[in-house]
Amino acid sequence: MSVPARNGQGFVAGSLIGTLGGLIGLGGAEFRLPVLVGVFRLGTLEAVILNKAMSLVVVAAALLFRGGTIAPGTLADHLDVVLNLLAGSLVGAWWAAGHAITLSRQWLNRIILVLLVGLSLVMLSEACAGAHEGSTPLLEAGPLRFVAGLIAGLGIGMVAALLGVAGGELLIPAIVLLYGLDIKLAGSLSLMVSLPTMIVGFARYTRADAFQVLREERPLMGWMVGGSILGAAIGGLLLGLVPTGWLMGLLGIVLMVSAIKTFQHAH
Repeated sequence: MSVPARNGQGFVAGSLIGTLGGLIGLGGAEFRLPVLVGVFRLGTLEAVILNKAMSLVVVAAALLFRGGTIAPGTLADHLDVVLNLLAGSLVGAWWAAGHAITLSRQWLNRIILVLLVGLSLVMLSEACAGAHEGSTPLLEAGPLRFVAGLIAGLGIGMVAALLGVAGGELLIPAIVLLYGLDIKLAGSLSLMVSLPTMIVGFARYTRADAFQVLREERPLMGWMVGGSILGAAIGGLLLGLVPTGWLMGLLGIVLMVSAIKTFQHAH
């Protein structure tokens, strides 16, 4: 395939994934990873690193786009939630990224397959349960909730580092359930947790030989990021036209099938 055709394919893929992500309020990185491995034939670790770099740009853009939706003062009032989750997620991201570098590709494929299937099940369960609009917190403010937030952050940070994703599909339900906050506010707070978590994981990956993929695949990354940002904007404009529950259920099935097909046979 010629370089222009490959870059064009990256732009189209990024736009489609970004649009679907924008429709359900996610970055779409979990869908981008199977595409990088299955369509563009990148090695698993190289795909994770490239996915992480693209996720950083997309999440930073999303945080700027959402600046007018939620007032900065409102976000500042819930800074304790961000710090609670960050205390766990930063450690989880650092640990998981360090181990991903040393794992054999076969084991990395198996772990990523399990995590992507797990994310698809989370999406399917959310589709069945319906979107949460905020309610009574699962735990009252205190040491117990702080420890629960640490544990949740630790697990989410590990998943985000291993898949190169922002982790919004896990962070948003965690914030809604643990702290009883509205889902729109939870979406902005999750981005505030995701950005530092991804930076830590990204910094850890700089020690890997596979990090050179950022130089080798710079054109593809640029076109996919451009498409993802455009798609996210389109998805935001189309928000409400498609029932979120139906779309989330469909995407959960698509993610599971693509993950199994891609990573079960990846070498």
